[in-house]
Amino acid sequence: MKRIPSLVAASLTLALVSLTACSSDGSSDADGPVELTFWHGYTEADGDVLEQIVDDFNAAHDGEITITTQVNPWAVIDDTFLPALSADNGPEIVAMPAERLPVYADRGAFVDLDDFYDADEATPALNTGALDMVTVDGTRYGVPTGFVPLTMFYNKALFDAAGVEVPTTWDEWVTAAEALTVDQDGDGTPEQYGLALADHATVGNGVWPSLFYGNGGAIVEDGKAVVDSPENAETLEFWHDAITAGKISPTGVDGVSGDGLFSSGRAAMYIGGPWMATVSEENGVDYGIAPIPAGPQEQAASAIGVSMALTEQADQAQQEAAQEFFSYFLSQQEATTWALGSGWPPLRTDVPASDVAENPVVAALTEQAALGRPLLPGVVNSTDVLTAVDTLTQRAMAGDPVDALLAEAQTAVQAALDD
Repeated sequence: MKRIPSLVAASLTLALVSLTACSSDGSSDADGPVELTFWHGYTEADGDVLEQIVDDFNAAHDGEITITTQVNPWAVIDDTFLPALSADNGPEIVAMPAERLPVYADRGAFVDLDDFYDADEATPALNTGALDMVTVDGTRYGVPTGFVPLTMFYNKALFDAAGVEVPTTWDEWVTAAEALTVDQDGDGTPEQYGLALADHATVGNGVWPSLFYGNGGAIVEDGKAVVDSPENAETLEFWHDAITAGKISPTGVDGVSGDGLFSSGRAAMYIGGPWMATVSEENGVDYGIAPIPAGPQEQAASAIGVSMALTEQADQAQQEAAQEFFSYFLSQQEATTWALGSGWPPLRTDVPASDVAENPVVAALTEQAALGRPLLPGVVNSTDVLTAVDTLTQRAMAGDPVDALLAEAQTAVQAALDD
């Protein structure tokens, strides 16, 4: 899967009209197999393994259930999903970045899956953070297909050359970044940065929530904005001062440019997701993976995810067939197959790291899975919330007064929650 795009303002069509209980794509003809259409955006090796899982499921349910997949980029799904349902030609199953699920659940697009969760034997073993991301107002509307904490990638060659150990705390992190920052020509602009700390439009918008968590801060708690806090002010000031004093990271870095800095060898450390392993390998970077160093209060990492949901377009037979697929997908064997193929840690907590040891990236991420905290679970207007956070962090790293920025962000986040 290519990296999940940062939340962008989606041009959602709000005219979701009554969803009928029949489908023009799939069918539940009593004389033939129940047919389901499944939209997803997995386009790389993960797409191949998902297709194999679907093929195996179809073979095991020959004459009973047939799932047909349609591959679309995630942004295309976001743009076309509601119009397709309104025209009665949407999918019965759809996968999407987990933070988008509350938006569509709030608009009545998805089937309540609480009964499925109560009955399925696999679901008690699922990562609770992943379950939080499919829960809206106490109701579960999706089945997770991915849940992974952001992690720190580091350049082993640069670390070895500088004689630096992998940092485990914020103070060690800054010290290591200073040792790895190199201004060869003395012009004040390093040729090599110790760290590429993206300050806006970061991957999944999860970098700064991770830092806030590490210092005891947060963005939203119990449906209320809590971004304007002493802990968050301290976090912003700590990183602004570290960047200003040591020039350990450029400012104005977004997720795309951060990827480029690390993959080109111009930054020794970077926060990213599992796709950075592929990016690093493609660019010849000998990389290591370590947890995001612990903050003064906690070691935590914002987690991103993908979920699949059952749309209201499905009739009763299709709903039952889709839930049969969900059970199959969540079985221990398929969960392990999916983890190894997708590069994400297993969704089930009862799959040990040893079962995925053949993929060192998955094994490393599995060991970090417990650090993951879902990003704004159940928040319908998460896009607006994270846009406010983006503005806050970018301006703070540029040197604007933190107190005023936090007050502005608090107002904007609460307005998004109240909308």
